Amino acid sequence: MTAHTASPTPDGTSTPARRDVLTRAAALATLAAATSGCTGESRSRPPAAAGPPAFRFRGPRQAGVTTPQQSAALVTAYDLAPAVRGAGGVRALREVFGRWTRALAETLDGELRPPSPVRATELEGSAGKSRFTATVGIGPRLPQLLCVAAPHGLRELPPLPYDRLDPAYSGGDLVLQLCADDPSVTRAAASALTRLAGDTLRPRWRQTGFLPPTPAGQTPRDQLGFEHGTENPTPEECERWVWSNDGTFLVVRRIHVDVGGLARLGTRRQQEVVGRERASGAPLGHGQDVVIPPRSHVRAAGPQLDAGARMLRRSYSYDAGPDDRGLLFLAFMRDPALFARVQRRMAATDELSRFTEHRGSAVAYVLPGALPGEGLGAHLLA
Repeated sequence: MTAHTASPTPDGTSTPARRDVLTRAAALATLAAATSGCTGESRSRPPAAAGPPAFRFRGPRQAGVTTPQQSAALVTAYDLAPAVRGAGGVRALREVFGRWTRALAETLDGELRPPSPVRATELEGSAGKSRFTATVGIGPRLPQLLCVAAPHGLRELPPLPYDRLDPAYSGGDLVLQLCADDPSVTRAAASALTRLAGDTLRPRWRQTGFLPPTPAGQTPRDQLGFEHGTENPTPEECERWVWSNDGTFLVVRRIHVDVGGLARLGTRRQQEVVGRERASGAPLGHGQDVVIPPRSHVRAAGPQLDAGARMLRRSYSYDAGPDDRGLLFLAFMRDPALFARVQRRMAATDELSRFTEHRGSAVAYVLPGALPGEGLGAHLLA
């Protein structure tokens, strides 16, 4: 077993071998419309489109990161089965990734495949119409269990303030983010991919998320009526702060929000806590007279406090009943240490933190995409 050959770059990161870089660059140019950096001309996340085009599966980068956000999400975490270890485990996981790759390429790209009894029949017919994407990442424990080189920066998040983590919604050797405009498609996809994993992977936890109905051209809002992701990075900033060698890191947090407590504050006080006007999403103030409260969420989370470093937020609301509603926080970044740094700062200075409790957590390295003729994880499991 060998790790992906890499060489140092001037900024201290590593870059794949020249031949692989050229291959992925050519594919990236060809599939730019489907798998390019952050879309849109402003920092606001593009609103969900009314229908197609579908997102392709194959390409140098996985879809579901910088593609326009769909209205439903299902995040599923798996553990390697106890017998899946070492060289034998590498072969077993390579088979699973091969099945997933063939099923997703057939469904989303129309790729022809040899006749096989192993098919994702659950995905046939509706995946493309609902803008379905599947995004696969590996957890910190997986490289150690399989005796393969871990991607640089892949480690568990440290204990953080306001953590009340429930093991039933935390961790995982593999994290699968499924998104679509129809939640029945994400459920069908989870069923199909879990079935194709056979005895190699064991489901650990899952969490659904949704965006409230959003008028065309507007940004989705959370359960308090504030806009989601109004300060996401531009395409150029995504290249610097999100992607690294066609991979990235995903931080998942299941954040319980005291919706009732916040609602009782009234609109004006809510805006002071968040740091934005609820109606427009703009920073508090008008024109050049912007006055962002010093203990607001917007100020504490601002990239200006991290030398400009940014994360791409792709979050959803969740609702598990009157006593458990909140945010399925999904964020992509080049280094998960950024999330830990921001979270510590928010715990100290963000008034919104006293209304939240982090009850689930996972971190994963999102693998580079599968180019034609190869499977997911081709270099990790070489």
